[in-house]
Parts: sequence; structure tokens; C-alpha cells
Amino acid sequence: MSDHTIHATKARQAHHERDTGSWKNSLRLRLLTGTLIWVLGALLLTGWGLRALFAEHLAQQLRSQLVAKLDRLSGAVSFQMDQPVQITVAPFSGDPLLQQPLSGMYWQVDQLDTAGQATVHAGIQRSRSLWDQTLDWPLFKADKTWEPTLPLHAPATYGHMSDDNGNGLVVVTRTVQLPETDAPALRLMVAADTAMLAVPLQRFTKMLIAALCVLAAGLVVAVVVQLQLALAPLTALRRQLAAVSQGEAPEIQGEHPTEIMPLVQEFNHVLRMNAEMVERARTQAGNLAHAVNTPLSIMGNAAAQQDDALATLVREQVASASRQVEHHLARARAAAAAAQQGHGLRTPLEQPLQSLARTMSKLHAARDIHFELQGDASGWDFKGDTQDLMEMLGNLLDNAGKWAQSLVLLQIQPAADSSRYITLSIDDDGPGIAAEQRERIFMRGERLDEQRPGAGLGLDIVRDLVQTYGGSIEALSSPLGGLRMVLTLPGARRKA
Repeated sequence: MSDHTIHATKARQAHHERDTGSWKNSLRLRLLTGTLIWVLGALLLTGWGLRALFAEHLAQQLRSQLVAKLDRLSGAVSFQMDQPVQITVAPFSGDPLLQQPLSGMYWQVDQLDTAGQATVHAGIQRSRSLWDQTLDWPLFKADKTWEPTLPLHAPATYGHMSDDNGNGLVVVTRTVQLPETDAPALRLMVAADTAMLAVPLQRFTKMLIAALCVLAAGLVVAVVVQLQLALAPLTALRRQLAAVSQGEAPEIQGEHPTEIMPLVQEFNHVLRMNAEMVERARTQAGNLAHAVNTPLSIMGNAAAQQDDALATLVREQVASASRQVEHHLARARAAAAAAQQGHGLRTPLEQPLQSLARTMSKLHAARDIHFELQGDASGWDFKGDTQDLMEMLGNLLDNAGKWAQSLVLLQIQPAADSSRYITLSIDDDGPGIAAEQRERIFMRGERLDEQRPGAGLGLDIVRDLVQTYGGSIEALSSPLGGLRMVLTLPGARRKA
């Protein structure tokens, strides 16, 4: 292959590796990563907010229940002279938690001094659920004041404390001064274990996590599907670009989303402009060659009628100039054709190969040289210009026919190391060439046998054409006993 083609191939491979090896170069991964980060952040924030709202709701509900119980307890307290403070009715007789020892729901009445500050006697009345414990007032820490729900009730204070076992309690308390004469100040407390908040909150948290996980899974699937649908046109566009690059299509075709349709139109416009420029360059090169060859032919014909030294010099220089024009014209034509490979330029192989075999058989009919074609040429296309293919193979077949004894064999097969190249091998049963001299035949003007016809330029032009197309040519020993020329060119399976 040519250095340019090798460099382009390596560049494409490196670009592909960068695309597949880093999320920064993948639009799909960047969109997916960004979306998943936002989804995860939104779900975490939502979960935290819902849990906080539910925890606040539970705390508010429990405080409301405790205040309601405190109001009932306040209405049930009575005092008579020379008798202890009494609970005149059983305000919580229907509440099993207040009857069950250490159930987590408690109430207690403390007697205060006349100033209503210091505790004179703690637990003068308490719920059965407290059993043998009392709520230790010095451990109480107030959080805020709870406004009364009834006008006759004093404000309640909300706070927390610990019981004798170290369990946290939520406490609502109120100081009450009974109207009776000599009635002591009383402190009423209703408390609940914080487990009454933790247990439902924990159960809610588990349900919330499960629901958010299901939602997250659904959102991830939706995001992946959405990305597949959104990027499907880009995937189709990439396939069409690959088809254009490999010469399977002249331009990008089909309908595309409105967001990328301008890009497709501009790209196709550039392709058409490039193809037109290449065709104009080929035409101009041909015109220039024709313009140069015409005066060269006139001078050559004029010199052929003379036999002096000047005429000989003119003939030699005209022949040299003609060869140079032919050589550079072939290279220019091949370069233009190679540039058009990306525009769908293809040449079916079957007809040109059969035509060359027939032509060469007639050309070498005097020596009875048989040209045979092997392989399924109908299934392959050469990704290049027909005239260049005919020139390359024509030079090789003609050269093989000059040296062959009776047979020249042309075989076609896919390249062993690539599905994008085809291999054409030309074998003859002639004397062959020594291994150390095979490279010399590709040098311009080099001839190993001066007795054979030719100017020594055919194989040099062939190699230039082959390298321009990104292919290769190699001289080997033939199984027929002569020389084998192995030609590797860009090709593809022919479409039905």
C-alpha cells in the first residue's frame, strides 16, 4: 500500500479506538452518563425529601396525640383538702398501651412547690405502664412550646428525655394550678418512646427505597431506549458514511431528521464538487497529453524520414518525452480515480478480464500462447477506473505472454488478510527470473533482456498505478515454472 493509504488507515483505527475507549469521545456515553447522574441525583433528593416529610408528619402526629392525652389528663385531675391529688375518672382506661407495663406510652403527675418550680414529690400519680419507674424531670430538655387547642388549657411544652433504661422519650408537659384553696401546683407529663417514630419511619424508608429503585430501573430503561431511538439516525448516517468511504455508494442517501439533514446535504454537495473537480483534472490531463503528443508525433515522423545523427537524436528524445508523458498521465489518471473510490467508483471484473484474455490470445497468436482465466470474476468489483485496470493487467499479461512458452494463467481470489482487497495473480511457464533480480523489473527503463521488445516502462507504470490505489504488486516464482506477478487491489463483493 502507499504511505498515504497506510497513514489514513492507521488514523481511522486510532480514531476508532479513541471513540470506543473514552466516554469523552462518545456522544452516546456522554448523554447516558449525564442523564443517569441527573436521574440518580433527582431520585436521591426526592427520597430524602419524602423521608424528611414523612418523619415530620409522624412527629407532628405523635405530638398531637400526646397533647390530646395531656388535655384529657388535665381535665381528670382533682384535689380535696387533706387528701392527695386524685384522678377523678379513668381518662385512658380504653388505651391498652397505658395499661401494659413498659409499653412505651406513659403519663405522670408531679407535685411542685408553691412557686411552681421545684419538684416536691415526683410521680404522685402515674400510668400503670410506668410500672415501678418514674420520669426524672431533670433529664427533660424542652424543644418548643405547644399552643393550647382549648382556651382554658395552659400552653404545653414539647421536649425529650430518657427513661431509667436509657430509652429516648418524646415528652409533652404542662404546669397546672388547680383552683381549690391550698391546692398544690402540678406538673403533668405524657411521654412516648421514640421507637413509635423510628419503627414506622424505618418501614416507610424500606418501601420508599424499593419504590425508588423500581422507578430508577424504569427510568434507566427509558433513557437507554430513548438514546437508542434518538441516536439511531446517527448510527444509520455512520453506516452510510462508511459505505461512501468504501466506495459502495456515491453519496449519502435517504431521509434524515431535520437536525442533521443540512449536514447531509452539505456533505453530498462537497462530494459532488470534489468528483467534478477530479473529472475536470483528468480531462485537462488528457487534453494536455494529447496536445503534447501531437507535436511529438509530428517531430518523430519527420525524424524517421532522415538517417543522420540529428534525426537519431530527435527520435530518441521524442521517444523519451512520449514515455514521460505516458507515465505521468497514467499516474495522474490513477490518482484521480483513487480519489473517486470514495464516490462509489467500481468496475465489474468479469468483462474486462475476459476481454483482456481474448485480446492477448490474438496478440500472441503467432507463438500459440494460450491465456486462461480462473476464479469467479463475476462476483467481484474493482474499486477503481476501468481504463486503469485494463492498463495494469494489460501490461502484466503482455509481459507474461512475451516470456511464456505456451500458457499464461490469470487467477482471481479475495485477499487472504482483508475482505476489502482482491488478489490477481498472473503465472507464465517461461524461464522465470532469479530472486535477486525480481525487484529490478519494476525500475523505470530497466530491461533484463534487450532481445525482447519493449521500452522497460510498463511494470514501472503498473507499480505506480497499484500504489496510487493503495494496493501492492510482487514478483514471485510461479508453480508453472516461470514468473508469478501477484497484484493486490481494492475490491469488494459485487452486489446482486
